[in-house]
Amino acid sequence: MKRSILMTVSVAALALASCGKKADPIAENSSTNTANAVAAQSVPAISPGQAFANAAAASDNFEIETSKLAAGSAASAATKAFAQSMIKAHTDSTAKLKAAAGGAVPAITPDPALTPEQVQTLEALKGKEGAAFDAAYADAQISAHQMTLDTLKAYAASGDVASLKSFASTLVPIVTAHVNMAKGLKR
Repeated sequence: MKRSILMTVSVAALALASCGKKADPIAENSSTNTANAVAAQSVPAISPGQAFANAAAASDNFEIETSKLAAGSAASAATKAFAQSMIKAHTDSTAKLKAAAGGAVPAITPDPALTPEQVQTLEALKGKEGAAFDAAYADAQISAHQMTLDTLKAYAASGDVASLKSFASTLVPIVTAHVNMAKGLKR
């Protein structure tokens, strides 16, 4: 993400610098260096531990928000029961994540902000009711839990913060069960 922002700023700086001028390699290099320095100052470096904690927090937040929606919009009792279990499980997971992140040195504060994709899925679910909601919710749960499972496995294998690696390892079997439960909603 940092590289894409850096590239965008660099390209914009080069484009602006070259407007109405002949190419001047020294000026272009100076513009690129300035753009790189500005980008580095405006986008703080994020550690792998912070990135993982943010992804886990956003995942929990997404599961809780979509499941709250399901508690009122789902048609089937099975979907509503699954939603209630997800609210509880992900509320518990959030507490465990905060404890694990707090044990990092320096301490990490997870950011639960939803990704644009999560916001889009949540908004799409808000427009559905009944059986159509149940199907879309099940699909969203399968996809979100599988993505989270992949993230947990990767961090458990090669994460840089011991307390977060332990958290990830502990959650792998729980999230695996959630994936299977969500797939069961499709039957």
